[in-house]
Amino acid sequence: MRKYMSFFRIRFIAGLQYRAAAWAGIATQFAWGGMTLLMFWAFYQSGENSFPITFPELASYIWMQQAFLAMFMAWFFDNDIFDSITSGGIAYELCRPCDIYAMWFTKNMAIRLSRTILRCFPILLVAAFLPAPFSISLPPDWLSGILFLVSILLGFLVLIAFSMLIYISAFYTISPMGIRILATSVIEFFAGAIIPIPFFPEALQPIMYALPFASMQNTPFLIYAGHIRGIEALQSMALQLIWLAALLIAGRLLMKRALKKVVVQGG
Repeated sequence: MRKYMSFFRIRFIAGLQYRAAAWAGIATQFAWGGMTLLMFWAFYQSGENSFPITFPELASYIWMQQAFLAMFMAWFFDNDIFDSITSGGIAYELCRPCDIYAMWFTKNMAIRLSRTILRCFPILLVAAFLPAPFSISLPPDWLSGILFLVSILLGFLVLIAFSMLIYISAFYTISPMGIRILATSVIEFFAGAIIPIPFFPEALQPIMYALPFASMQNTPFLIYAGHIRGIEALQSMALQLIWLAALLIAGRLLMKRALKKVVVQGG
């Protein structure tokens, strides 16, 4: 366990060094979050349709999405991992006395968390002082707050576990770029990163909620906003646990199979 904590600490500290990039990201996320809110506000002001989520709930969802973007951004991958696979550097990784799956998993957690810490607090602080209904609000009750903390941890782990499948796929492809682009598009759409899932047609929502992508950022943010409460929140979190276990098992099995057939520099 100590060696994995060392990997985590090294990558976490390295991620904290990019402060200029963090400030640029904060400015970008404020602009993007504001434009998204104003776009939805125009639809809400039309008054022609009933909406599945109240605007204050939507504002909380969007600001949480922007604050924790570094944690859940689907397009971020550790290029060092892909380079080690395609260049043959994986041989050095295999010589280390540690589990390569756990090492990569830990390193991905560390870099995402370090970037999140640099960005989330300024966004949440400023968003809390915006005029209503554009500001972020606290969870509706203390139970929702506790469930949110547990759910966001589960959603984070589900995303990392799914990302591990993308890394493993590089063992079987000449270039990982194609699968990365495809995976990013699928995750962004089905995780509610572009449009929150409650806005999708009701016939499509059960399918989207059943997929692993909804268990990433959609579930914790809807719990925080108060759109999902009580038994429904617990059921959504149970689904997160199921998908986390399934993805971890699949990743372990695929990694074990890939390492048995890996070829490095013709040997």
